[in-house]
Amino acid sequence: MHWPVNVTVTGAAGQVGYALLFRIASGEMFGPGQPVALRLLEIEPAMKALEGVVLELEDCAFPLLVDIEATANLAIAFRRTSFALLVGSVPRKPGMERKDLLGVNAGTFKTQGRAIADYAASDVRVLVVGNPCNTNCLIARSNAPEVPAERWFAMMRLDQNRAQSLLARRAQVFNGQVTNMVVYGNHSLTQFPDYENARILGRPAIDVIGDIDWLKGEFLKTVKGRGAAILEARGMSSAASASHAIVDSVASIVRPTPPGEAVSLAVVSRGEYGVPEGLQFGYPVRSDGKNWEVVPDQPHSDFATQQIRATTKELLEERAEAEGLLKG
Repeated sequence: MHWPVNVTVTGAAGQVGYALLFRIASGEMFGPGQPVALRLLEIEPAMKALEGVVLELEDCAFPLLVDIEATANLAIAFRRTSFALLVGSVPRKPGMERKDLLGVNAGTFKTQGRAIADYAASDVRVLVVGNPCNTNCLIARSNAPEVPAERWFAMMRLDQNRAQSLLARRAQVFNGQVTNMVVYGNHSLTQFPDYENARILGRPAIDVIGDIDWLKGEFLKTVKGRGAAILEARGMSSAASASHAIVDSVASIVRPTPPGEAVSLAVVSRGEYGVPEGLQFGYPVRSDGKNWEVVPDQPHSDFATQQIRATTKELLEERAEAEGLLKG
C-alpha cells in the first residue's frame, strides 16, 4: 500500500466535480493500490451543497479514501497537495462567448496559481479544466513561476474522446480500436482533431474511412461543436463526459502511454510544430508514468498546417487579452 496522494478539486460541488469525486475515491484515477486524500474547494455559497457531497462520499465507504477536507480557504485546499484539478469556474451559458468566460475567470486562476505556489507539495502537478482552459492554465502557471512549467496541463482529452468515438462509429469498430486520435491547439472551435495521424485497427484512419470530404467537413464540425450541442440540448455544459476525460487525462500522465501511441494534452510549448514558446497548447503527448514529451515530427498536410496555425493565432490573441485583463 502506498502513501496517500493529496488531491485538490476546485468547484467540488459543481456538476463536473460531483461526477468526478466518486471516480477518484474509487481508485479509477490513480489505480487500485493508491489511497487518496481529497481536498475539496468551493465558494462560500456552495459550502452547504459540498457538505452533502462529503456525506455521500462517506456513505460509499471507499477503501482507498483516507481523508476528506471541505473548505472555502485556498491555503487549506492546496496544502501539501500533489495533484490539483482546477475544475471550478463560471460555466459557459447560452449566448456567452469565450472572451466572456476569460474575463470572468481570469482573476480566479491567477489567485489559484499563486496559492498552488505557496501551499502545494513540491511535486505538485496541475490539470486545468475550467474554460477557457488553455489560457486559464497559462494564467495560473504565470502566477506560480516556482512550479516548473512541465507540471501544468490543460484538458484536451474530452475533444479526443469525442473524435475517437465519432471515428469508431463511422468505421463501425469499437472505440478502443481507434488510436492516436490527437487534438492540436485550443479547446475551442479552432481546435484541430488530427484525423491524418489517427489509426483504426492499426491502419491510417483516412484509408479506413475513405471519405476525405466527411473528415474535413462533418467530422471536424461535429467534434468542434459538440460542447455547444450538449449545452443546447441539456441547457448545461458537459459534466459526466468531462469528468471521464479528467480521469483519462490524469491517468495518461501518471501511467505509461502504450507503445506507438499518443494522447491529447495541452502542455507548455517549447516551439514544437512551429508554435510560439510559452503557450499552453494541445499536442500529441506520451508519458513513461513520470515524465512526458511531445511526440515530434507527425506529418501534416497543408490543410492540417493551416488548421494548426489558426488555433495558434487564437491562443496568442487569448494570451494578449488575458495579459490586458490582469493588468487592468
